[in-house]
Amino acid sequence: MSAATNRNASQLLIMSLTFLMFLMFAMTTDAVGVIIPELVKEFKLSHSQASGFHYATMGGIALSGLCLGFLTDKMGRKNTIILGLSLFALTSFLFYFGNEFSIFLGLLFVSGIAIGIFKTGALALISDISNSTKDHTRTMNLVEAFFAVGAMIGPALVTLLLKAGHSWKWLYVLAGILCVILMLIAMMVKYPSTQKSDEAPITIGGTLSMLKDPMALYFSLLIMLYVGAEVAIFVWMPTLLANYQGEAILIAAYATSIFFGLRAIGRFIGVWLLTVFSWTLVILICTLMIFACFLGASILGSQVAVWLLPFSGIFMSIIYPTLNSKGISCFPKRQHGAVSGVILFFTCVSAAVVPFFMGLISDRFNQDSRFGFFLATGLTAILFVLVIYNHLKNPSSARLHQLDQSEYGKN
Repeated sequence: MSAATNRNASQLLIMSLTFLMFLMFAMTTDAVGVIIPELVKEFKLSHSQASGFHYATMGGIALSGLCLGFLTDKMGRKNTIILGLSLFALTSFLFYFGNEFSIFLGLLFVSGIAIGIFKTGALALISDISNSTKDHTRTMNLVEAFFAVGAMIGPALVTLLLKAGHSWKWLYVLAGILCVILMLIAMMVKYPSTQKSDEAPITIGGTLSMLKDPMALYFSLLIMLYVGAEVAIFVWMPTLLANYQGEAILIAAYATSIFFGLRAIGRFIGVWLLTVFSWTLVILICTLMIFACFLGASILGSQVAVWLLPFSGIFMSIIYPTLNSKGISCFPKRQHGAVSGVILFFTCVSAAVVPFFMGLISDRFNQDSRFGFFLATGLTAILFVLVIYNHLKNPSSARLHQLDQSEYGKN
């Protein structure tokens, strides 16, 4: 077998591993909206208390991204991924033995740390196998498409488990089994070499210094606003539509699955869109449609929200992977682990804080989830304004062009 054939086979295995990692952790993180109603009944929790099932994980990922993101640049992609997968598998299996809400929160926090470790490793690995910043963005959308597939599988599995009379905890056991399989694959894969620099040691200080970089902060802000709107859908939409009565009762019952399905389809389509149109234009149009969906749902209530909120998934699909890719691509490859961690930190802060405050607002208005969605609508409005500026000025274009030449050899 030729060296080129070996490289191609290795790269295919690396991509498959990355796809499955994103699918696997999406199964658990994006199933919380279906699990939360069960927790409310089982432990007699308020909405804001139950939202801890979501923000405990996000808090762990945020802390891991900011404090441990440098590990993938220091230890290498392979060792970092195996470390994160090992920790995630352990915490997933321990769910089976837990019986208290506080124990579950602790396990979720540790699993979040594990996700942050292997996700930054996987994101940096995508950079190593990309041929340009544009190729990086297309690959990121494809990887996130598999994340979207996992986000469909998780809620469906929980629903099937509950209908069969089993505990939702089996979702985490199944995720742990898949994680062990991924660890075995990761051990066998031959990874591409990682670019390193002797200019400065790779430490947490180097990661924190990126907080001063305007491009890191710019894309982190855009992603924070987007993520706040996205998590509003899968955390609180099931509760918003729980008492829906109308002709679209079947749509209401499967609203989360429809949202994730449209998001998955949109991400595969996004890979093609980015080869035809400017990424700034695509983001602008999609953000406008997201804002329109949230505004209509908030003003007109559940009779309209049952259609608009799931439908927003098709427009949300391309936003996160594209912004994340452009933010990471604004830095040299040797720093991609660290910058992935910084962006991941801000991503998870938003993913944790927004649902929590939505829960507080809902509790303030007699646990009416509709009022919480006014907050999410405001975030989409601010995002739309910033995306207009991004399209008109494209502040990252010069740096992306420079790094295309220095990192990928593109003219």
